[in-house]
Amino acid sequence: MKAIVTGHSRGLGAAVAEDLLARGIAVLGLARQGNAALRQRYPRLLGEVPIDLGDSAAVQGWLAAGALAEFVAAGSSLLLINNAGTVQPVGPLGSQQSAAIVAALTVNVATPLILANALIALAPGVPEKRILHVSSGAARSAFSGWSVYCASKAALDQHARSVALDAVAGVRIASVAPGVIDTAMQSEIRATPLASFPLRPQFEALQRKGQLADAADCAERLVAYLLSAKFGAEPVVDLSDCR
Repeated sequence: MKAIVTGHSRGLGAAVAEDLLARGIAVLGLARQGNAALRQRYPRLLGEVPIDLGDSAAVQGWLAAGALAEFVAAGSSLLLINNAGTVQPVGPLGSQQSAAIVAALTVNVATPLILANALIALAPGVPEKRILHVSSGAARSAFSGWSVYCASKAALDQHARSVALDAVAGVRIASVAPGVIDTAMQSEIRATPLASFPLRPQFEALQRKGQLADAADCAERLVAYLLSAKFGAEPVVDLSDCR
């Protein structure tokens, strides 16, 4: 079994990669920066690609170079965890920078869809391929100031639903909302000007009351669900329902 994890350098992505590696699963991590701690602990199992997942030309160039094809070639089963994402740009319509919108949609939507398509195209002989999109409650509920983020996460949900209808042999997919996790993204959210994100006090309260989920605990549950027989039975789920 082999896994590709995007955004493995920190936060939930790092915790997911560590959980997989601890299970003896080879991981290919894709992120702008590497994860030195994991590389030191798992030098034989962890491969890393320094890449800006918000740059579609870079992603397509890397795929064209054949590295992903080489990684998946010897796999008996393959996992793709599309974890990398950004909450920016935050703010009401008319205040967002065009470049920030493009970057967000690239890293949050285009790259996950490109990687999913490439994985399936490159591994027709691999009997089992599982794709996990890390979604969000923002995909299912609208938040003021998060129009781009909400739209991008909703796109992942719809992609999972449509792929499930395709019923491609050997492919299981789910877009999973993991809950509110204590990561750098939450710190970024709490630092957002109130005028740009009116719901900031609610997120500050979650942190103040100790209601943010631990990344390692969340990753353990996420990976357990990914590897379970239940994965893919529903294309869109909340991790809290995956017992």
